[in-house]
Order: sequence, then structure tokens, then C-alpha cells
Amino acid sequence: MDSILAFGFLCIASFFTLANPLGTMPVFLSMTRGLSEDHRKSIIIRATVISFLTLMVFTFAGQFLFKFFGISANGFRIAAGFIIFKIGYDMLQAQYTHAKISEEESGTYAKDIAITPLAIPMLCGPGAIANGIMMMEQANNWMLVVTLISSIALVYIIAYIILRASTRIMPILGETGNNVMMRLMGLILMVIAVECFFAGLRPIVIDLIHSGISV
Repeated sequence: MDSILAFGFLCIASFFTLANPLGTMPVFLSMTRGLSEDHRKSIIIRATVISFLTLMVFTFAGQFLFKFFGISANGFRIAAGFIIFKIGYDMLQAQYTHAKISEEESGTYAKDIAITPLAIPMLCGPGAIANGIMMMEQANNWMLVVTLISSIALVYIIAYIILRASTRIMPILGETGNNVMMRLMGLILMVIAVECFFAGLRPIVIDLIHSGISV
């Protein structure tokens, strides 16, 4: 039971930090300025549902991709550790880097911003996808699989609530509060990335040592 709770907490913490709905709020508000609350609500629903479904597809298809491309799980953990560390480092510097959106691009995205950039790559970017595949590799029984799916669903429910309340949260947080939150989540993400990196590196090093001894 303790292992399930620990796994669930790790899933929620990592996916929430990678989705970063608090960091998405300023972009969402700027891109929906002038829209009605009903229109904003429909955009948020579509964005969170698309993000959840996209992450589910990659999470469950990860093992197939490993076999198809001949990728080892440990090698993927190391690569995922680098990706997640980079995202965490940028967040620690208070630089939101899930997507670079210029004023020119905002006009292009205006027709369907729920898919791009809100769902992909903001709420469901490469870091979240890599984390999903990595967590699925660790879920070695059905209870952990259910915990993983439930954690991802919970994170996107929380993201929906946060984005729905964004017009009230942003004035309270302000620019300073938003930066503090982003730096804190970035630090947590970097710690998770280091654990991920060494979880992949350790078996490779052990295999090399054993190979050397046997030779």
C-alpha cells in the first residue's frame, strides 16, 4: 500500500509540474482576451481532454515503440532525465519554455487554440510524454497502472479547475507570485529528473561491471 501511495504521489507531482497549468494561465488569458466565459470554458475542456487522451496514447504505446525501434527502457530513462531536467532548469529561471508564442502566431492559433498551443505542447509536451512512458515502465502490476491513469486524470482535472479560475487567480498571485511558484515547481522537477537519470544509468553501469568481471 505504501508503494502505491508513493508511486501515486510521484506521478501527481511530476505530471502536475510538467503540465504546469499555473504557468499556462498568462498565455491562456492573453490568447482568450475578449472571448466570453462560455467560449473560454469550451476551450479549457477541449484542451484538457485532448491533453489527457494524447498522454494516454503515448503512455500505453511506449512499450510498443521501445520494441519497434529497439530502444531500451534504461536508455529512455536517461534521455527523459535530460529532457525533464532542462524543463525544470528553465522553470527555475522563471522562463516558461513549453512553447514560444509570438503575437504573429497568436493570430494563427486563434481559430483552434485548444489543440495548439494549449493542449500540445503546453499541457502535454515532450516532458509529460516522456514521463508517462517512463512511469508506465515502472508500473509492473495492475494496481500501479490504475494509480498512474488516475493520477494523470486527477492532474488534468486540477488543470481544468485552475484554468477556469485563472481570471481570479492571476490578480492574486501577481507576477512575483507566479515566478515563485514556477521556480519551486522547477526545483521539484529537477530532483525528479536526477532520480530518473540515475535509475536508468545504474543498471547499465552494473551490467558493464558484470561483463568486465565475466571477461
